[in-house]
Amino acid sequence: MAAEAGGAGDRPVWATPSRWPVRWRIAAVSASLTLLILLVFAAVVGRLVSDRMEDDFRNELVASASELAAGSVIRGTFEGRSLNFVGDISQRVTTGDMALIDGRGTVLRDRETGASLETFPPDVEPGPPSLNPERLGDYEVVARQVSSTAFGPPVFVAYGRSRDSLEETIGRLWLFLAGGVFGGTVLALLAGLTVAGRAMRPIKDLTNTARKIASTRDPSERVPMPDADDEIAELAQTLDQMLHELDSARTETEQLAHAQREFVADASHELRTPLTSILANLELLQERLAQQGADGEEADMVEGALNSSKRMRRLVADLLLLARADAGRAGVRSDTDLAAIVGSALAEVRPVADDHELIVGPMESTRVKGNPDDLHRLVVNLLENGVRHTPPETRINVDLRHEDGVAVLEVSDHGSGIPPGMEEQVFARFVRGGGPADRNTDGGTGLGLAIVQAVAASHGGTVEAGEAPHGGAQFIVRLPLAERVGAEAPTPVPGSV
Repeated sequence: MAAEAGGAGDRPVWATPSRWPVRWRIAAVSASLTLLILLVFAAVVGRLVSDRMEDDFRNELVASASELAAGSVIRGTFEGRSLNFVGDISQRVTTGDMALIDGRGTVLRDRETGASLETFPPDVEPGPPSLNPERLGDYEVVARQVSSTAFGPPVFVAYGRSRDSLEETIGRLWLFLAGGVFGGTVLALLAGLTVAGRAMRPIKDLTNTARKIASTRDPSERVPMPDADDEIAELAQTLDQMLHELDSARTETEQLAHAQREFVADASHELRTPLTSILANLELLQERLAQQGADGEEADMVEGALNSSKRMRRLVADLLLLARADAGRAGVRSDTDLAAIVGSALAEVRPVADDHELIVGPMESTRVKGNPDDLHRLVVNLLENGVRHTPPETRINVDLRHEDGVAVLEVSDHGSGIPPGMEEQVFARFVRGGGPADRNTDGGTGLGLAIVQAVAASHGGTVEAGEAPHGGAQFIVRLPLAERVGAEAPTPVPGSV
């Protein structure tokens, strides 16, 4: 069955009527029915008319032969095969040919002149007399007995006419009918296309509206209503009602999502103050215990609470940044040198990079319009991601350049790389790495790369993950420049190697 389906799919569209447009199928059905009706009509009419013409031809043939025989009288006696006759019969034959024959079909001759008494062409032999029309080549011939006062066997006049004119007339009849069938079918096809096109015009309008809604994702677009009150109008009304309900549902969802984002942003902001107070108290308590020389369970409890609070503070800060990005709350932005931000991020990450080697390539002075704190967080998260997910004593490369009005920041490592198919998923929220090279004992928050994507998007840029030329993971951030700059000498970066 699969092979048959595949074979059907390989056939051209014109060879598969089920794949034709609806208007072509309607027109094809209309033309096919018209063709069938006209073929039956032409066959019946052509047969009836041709039979009638055949009958008229034979009736005229018999009538002419009877009239010719009745108007002729043979007198005299036979002398051999010749005889005398009254009147020149051949002069009364205007639409056919004749011959005087005996009962055996022998053509008689004039007794005085010896001329053959016939006008048939040389290739037509009348044959024995027949009272019914008979075919002799292209001729039809009928015989009638002539009144005679002569002694001897009866004399017949054989009268015949060529069928050429009849066959030509019948041929023109069939040609005319064939032309009528063809013309009627073409007209039916054109009429079907016209009617179907007009009938499908409202559906085409609905399709164009649906395509526009699909491209803009705006269900507030209204559906055009047909003038006629038919099934298409009912469909248009149903679609319009559906779009209205979808628009209402989308508005409600957007309002709910906006309220949730506002709540998360406000809640995260409000949580920072008590967390700061808790951290300060815990640090003060830890310091007092250390001064008192306390050791054991109390010191461990304070240490654990302090570490958990620090982790919670970072999680709240991450959530606050993401919530602000989702809510469209952009911080204060200014022209910022991205190279300087990369340098400060390197200085922050280097002390906790363990045995990793941070390799900084040429840094072009690249100014962007953005929030320095958010951009700093973007670079730090990329560097920490490389440190966390690569083995010790491996390299992390950082390059910064600008091209075609865009700042390009590349951070790559020499680890195991990103699993195939995970290039987009790594930017999802709360996605944590679980490879053998992961060195984060607390498992991380799973928001680092999500923040990178959110910051890049809020600055009108993009970030993509892929495989580095040396096999590790590579992250490329593209941010629009504040203004186009020419090639400049590399700017020294603090803390670069």
